[in-house]
Amino acid sequence: MSQESSTWLQTQDFLEWKDKFDRDGYLVVKDILSPEEIKAYQRIFEELSTGSQTTTHRHDLGSHTTRKVKEHENISQTMWPSLFIPNLTQGILHTRALEVARSVLGSDMTFDFDMLISKAPHTDTETPMHQDESYWPDMPDKRAVTIWVALDNATVDNGCMWFVPGSHKLPLRPFKCAKEGHHVIICEGDKDELHAAPITAGSCTLHHGRTVHYTRGNSTDFKRRAF
Repeated sequence: MSQESSTWLQTQDFLEWKDKFDRDGYLVVKDILSPEEIKAYQRIFEELSTGSQTTTHRHDLGSHTTRKVKEHENISQTMWPSLFIPNLTQGILHTRALEVARSVLGSDMTFDFDMLISKAPHTDTETPMHQDESYWPDMPDKRAVTIWVALDNATVDNGCMWFVPGSHKLPLRPFKCAKEGHHVIICEGDKDELHAAPITAGSCTLHHGRTVHYTRGNSTDFKRRAF
């Protein structure tokens, strides 16, 4: 762990994090990045989201619906940005995120993979209700946490995360592909179960692999980028 990450962690109430995460299956951690660090990761995001070297790793998670804005994917996803930026996993975002993960699920937690995900202005495409564990049901160790770091203010109107509290304590819900021939899945559930978790840029949400979650589309004039 870097000195900067260690110093930051010492200022946090990680025992309260664990209690909330155990109870609800999700958690908000404020200001994991400083304003200067946000700008640095925004530059990385734009470089990788538009660069030709990542074309084979870039996908549209909203391809199961009609494209709303001709020049943008409905939901842009770039997998494994750490493959393209040397030492990215040793940077402040990854090291702090790993310490947060260890604080809620155990000191043996390790980094698995990273991605960039963006909803451009007026793409207005929902990410269906789902549980991440549905993508890897055969993984023997069910301890998994997704850390979603906002690089822009994430609001109800531009696509902040929504969660079903306590859903991680129940069996995996039945699920299916959102549309035949597409990878995106949707699980059973009612949107009335969901609780919104808007956060400011530089803050993050965590959710357990079995926590039901969802995001609305971006109906605003502004980007909604997350790492």
